Amino acid sequence: MKKSFIIAVLMAVAVTIANAQGALKKVYNENIDPMEQIDKALAKAKADNKYVVCQVGGNWCPWCLRFADFVETNTAVNKTVNDNFELIHVNYNPRKSSGDESSNKAAEMMKRLGNPARFGFPVFVVLDSNGKVLHIQDSSFLEEDKSYSEKKVLRFFKNWTPAAVENNK
Repeated sequence: MKKSFIIAVLMAVAVTIANAQGALKKVYNENIDPMEQIDKALAKAKADNKYVVCQVGGNWCPWCLRFADFVETNTAVNKTVNDNFELIHVNYNPRKSSGDESSNKAAEMMKRLGNPARFGFPVFVVLDSNGKVLHIQDSSFLEEDKSYSEKKVLRFFKNWTPAAVENNK
């Protein structure tokens, strides 16, 4: 009896540790003004001749955290992003009650980004260095199984680099 209880406890501890190790890093800062965050990214993008990609979502969204991890760990995607974009994680919580200051700011931010919430989360908004919305990308078209497709993600990013857009004007 005692031995089976100890084994059960040890198994529970092992599962807890395994789950904690597999947890994805939270990348959304819920305490910053998203409008300021976008403005700072635009200034940096303009100085570096890049575009801004706003990954809109939140730490509450498993697919948002999966994408952030995918971009960080996939070498080809990471290089393409770093060479061409300022990628920012813009926090948005669709479940917040309306009317307070933070929800008003969130609504203003969503309007500025072309109201991308209609595509679900995460959603990616590509801005040129002046802040003009160039493209809104639905994440579901980039997904594969329980992660993302390298081929689809690279295609998305490569089609919206400054060089790709400027060459097609």
